[in-house]
Amino acid sequence: MAILRLPFDKPPHPPKTIPMDPQLAQLKFDANGLIPAIIQDAKSGEVLMMAWMNRDSLDKTIQTGKTHFFSRSRGKLWLKGESSGHVQNVKSIAVDCDQDVLLVRVEQVGAACHEGFYSCFFREFQKDSQQLKVVGKKIFEPEKVYGK
Repeated sequence: MAILRLPFDKPPHPPKTIPMDPQLAQLKFDANGLIPAIIQDAKSGEVLMMAWMNRDSLDKTIQTGKTHFFSRSRGKLWLKGESSGHVQNVKSIAVDCDQDVLLVRVEQVGAACHEGFYSCFFREFQKDSQQLKVVGKKIFEPEKVYGK
């Protein structure tokens, strides 16, 4: 796995047109121009979420040092935490051996999951059970943050 170390402590000023970094030029985006991004807590190693990136959201992530994704349902870019304030500060971006998946290590502010849990992977399969077991830590009540 190749690890791309970027200076996220000092967000660079975005150029007028953002060319794809040569280190990332060989990434394999799918037919829809998307690549899966696994988001991981940089300190604990806990997997927080998975989301899709396109070239623009990856560029914006690199430029700002905060994760941006492409919403397939809304058809637009979004900043993680734009509604909740629970942003992700990027520490590193790794590329898998096939260059078709990203691993983004972050410092999570608040919770990653819109259901209020620290990680989106808060449910666990239990053999011989009728339902998934909640194993994650709830950080907030969604109704209080999103007003729904």
